[in-house]
Amino acid sequence: MFSGKNKGALSEFLAGIKDGLPLQLAVIPFGIVFGMVGLEAGLTPLQTFFMSSILFGGASQIVFTQLYATGTPFTILVTTVSAVNLRHILYGLVMSEYLRHLPLHWRILLGYLLTDEAFAISHLRFTQKHSSDAMHYHLLGSGLILWSCWQISTLIGIIAGPTIPDNFQLGFAVPLTFIAVVIPSLTHFPQIFAGVSSGTAALIFQFLPFNLWIIISAICGIIAGTASSYLMDSRDTKTEEKP
Repeated sequence: MFSGKNKGALSEFLAGIKDGLPLQLAVIPFGIVFGMVGLEAGLTPLQTFFMSSILFGGASQIVFTQLYATGTPFTILVTTVSAVNLRHILYGLVMSEYLRHLPLHWRILLGYLLTDEAFAISHLRFTQKHSSDAMHYHLLGSGLILWSCWQISTLIGIIAGPTIPDNFQLGFAVPLTFIAVVIPSLTHFPQIFAGVSSGTAALIFQFLPFNLWIIISAICGIIAGTASSYLMDSRDTKTEEKP
C-alpha cells in the first residue's frame, strides 16, 4: 500500500488517523446507540453488526432500523434511506476535485469511507495544507479509523447496550463534536455567513420528511457562502479600480 512511488503516503495515512481520533469521542457513543437500536428494532445481533459494514451510514442506519421496526414497505424504506444519504453526493462532488486523478479502485474505496467525519477532517487537510500526490492517504486514514471504531462500538452496543442507563444521553456527543470541528474553520465572513445560513435553514426546514432538511440547509449554505464571497470580491475589485 505504501510503495516508494507515493512519497509521504505513510505520514499522510498516520496524519489522517491522528486527525480523526478526536472525532471518535462522538462516533463510539453513536455506534453504541445504533447497536442498541438495531436489537430493539427486531434485527438479530448478526444483522445489526453487518449493517454497520454494508450500509455504513450512521443516521441512515438508525432510520433504516426505525422503518424496519414499523413494517415500512421496502420501496419506501429504500427511498427514505437514500434521501438521508443524499448529502454524500455533495461530499463526493467537493472531494472529486482532489481525487479525480486516482484510479477507479481508489475512488471506490475512498467513496465508501467518505462519511461526515472523514469528509470534515480530510477536507480541512486538502484545503489548508500544501497538496501532494499522496494526500488521498489522509482520507484513507481518517476513513479507516472511523470505520474501525464504528464496527467496534456497534459490537459494544449489541453486547453491553442493554445495561447502559438511558440518562447517559450518548447521542448528544455527535452534534457537539461536529461543532468543535466546524467552528475553527469559520475564519472569514463568507464561511461564517454560510454556516449561519445553513444552520438557520436547518431549523426552518426541520419539518420536512425523509430528512430533506439536511440537503436543503447544505444548499442554502453553499449559495450563501458563494454569493457573499462573490459580492466581497466584486467590492474589492471596484475599490482597487478607483483612482
